[in-house]
Amino acid sequence: MRRAVLTVVTAALTTFAVPAAATLKPGAAAPDFSTRGAIAGKVVPISLREQLRRGPVVLYFFPAAFTSGCNAEARAFAEKVDAFRAAGATVIGMSADNVEDLQRFSSSECAGKFAVASAGPKVVAGYDVALGRAVKGKSVTSRTSYVIGRDGKVVFVHDDMNPAEHVALTLAAVQKLKQG
Repeated sequence: MRRAVLTVVTAALTTFAVPAAATLKPGAAAPDFSTRGAIAGKVVPISLREQLRRGPVVLYFFPAAFTSGCNAEARAFAEKVDAFRAAGATVIGMSADNVEDLQRFSSSECAGKFAVASAGPKVVAGYDVALGRAVKGKSVTSRTSYVIGRDGKVVFVHDDMNPAEHVALTLAAVQKLKQG
């Protein structure tokens, strides 16, 4: 009896401890959005539809501006933005941060090299990136990177809170997409 109870408790704890792998899958239509964001400290409108007219989009969600992992990830994308452009892709960072915070973040951590945008509740739900916990007292997104083809379909997804692989994996996916 004791062993059965322990097994049930362990199974229940394991179920709640494992994060849900709830992201859009390759082949899914990427939800369109229009929002405000910033590039090099300047507030700009950002529309997925408009960006896709230029080519594929790397849309990476990050939990919160000015946190260590998000700062490192933004700097890594900034270092490789020319390689993304050479492969025909536009990089857009997104978080649930307000536009004012993203203005500063776009200059300091993104080095003014790509746009970061504010993801409202509809965008967060559409891309299924709600982290489900607060950081610094505010709601945040998961760290999820999407490569979206020019046709608006998700081509590649990387969902991992560790920022280390997002840039390399999304760049490889964009380069593969360019090769056809």
